[in-house]
Amino acid sequence: MYKYKAVLYQESMLGSLLLGQSKIDPVRFTEFLNRNASSGWEVVTMEKDIRRMLLLWKREAYIVIMKKEIT
Repeated sequence: MYKYKAVLYQESMLGSLLLGQSKIDPVRFTEFLNRNASSGWEVVTMEKDIRRMLLLWKREAYIVIMKKEIT
């Protein structure tokens, strides 16, 4: 049997406000995935999403679906 969770991963608003658009930092995203993997979570799928912030700025985000086997 598996337990699932959906996580929205996005960078802070500061990059969007200063640069007009914020992209995901691959180093931080890797650390996020590794932290979850060390707790037993495995990525099933993910999808990229461009989210609007305060009507003018864009912010990149990922919706990550993970699963973990429960005993």
